[in-house]
Amino acid sequence: MENPFEILIQVVDLWKVFGAPPSTDCYEAEALVKQGNNGMVCAVRDVSFQVRRGEVFVIMGLSGSGKSTLIRCFARLIEPTSGQILVNGKDIVSMRDQSLTEFRRREIAMVFQHYGLLPHRTVLENVHFGLKLRGENRTTREEKAMQVIEKVGLSGWENHYPHQLSGGMRQRVGIARALVQDTEILLMDEPFSGLDPLIKREMQDELLRLQKEFHKTIIFVTHDLSEALRLGSRMAVMKEGSFVQVGTPGEIVADPADDYVRRFVHDERKLVHLQEGKVEHLSKKRDQLQSLTNAMP
Repeated sequence: MENPFEILIQVVDLWKVFGAPPSTDCYEAEALVKQGNNGMVCAVRDVSFQVRRGEVFVIMGLSGSGKSTLIRCFARLIEPTSGQILVNGKDIVSMRDQSLTEFRRREIAMVFQHYGLLPHRTVLENVHFGLKLRGENRTTREEKAMQVIEKVGLSGWENHYPHQLSGGMRQRVGIARALVQDTEILLMDEPFSGLDPLIKREMQDELLRLQKEFHKTIIFVTHDLSEALRLGSRMAVMKEGSFVQVGTPGEIVADPADDYVRRFVHDERKLVHLQEGKVEHLSKKRDQLQSLTNAMP
């Protein structure tokens, strides 16, 4: 039986400095970035954290905070400058070509913000494309794809092309394509940010429903606090390439680490206070009614 508290992913002292010479030490690179006018940008700055098996770990921050760069380092779509990303004890950063290809095909899947669908392929073909790259035969991969297409609510649309689908439906295809690979880890980079509010809410509901069934380990990037609070088991707030605070959504809202986090959660804290005030008001009204009832002859 899987241990839900087991650490599946461990990130240790991860850096990404764009424009740094290969041999440049990261701390030296950070000093050069601060000097400016050298074309170097420190996008991820000495980040360390752990992700437990089966949890939804949300990384949130403003645009330019480094969150999308960080999540892309997990699949080596962006090469880290230094540090380690350990998955089941294996360091992704040190993997070479064949090992990295196998890791991408079998252990990790990604859902992108702008779907990343192949326009000349049908829904069915898009969903099973990763299985085709693995070398699975057509019958097997189509059977698996049809099962997942049904799970995400797209039965009857398998022979349509991406341009015939709504934005929400295209994102369902993206999720189905990730799920059909049956990887333990899903990387989701602002997957719902381009959707209308109602569709966005529906997709969040769908993700929560699918997570109850599949129990994936998800790293989810967003700039939307309400989304982070709704989806996250734990979350990290990121600023200028670094993690400012890590904790459960409740911990971060209740006890922000600094003014940056406090500004992020201000509206949510205000809403909590309003709700607490309503509860207190209703409690007082109930007590008053009870006192009147007791005083009646």
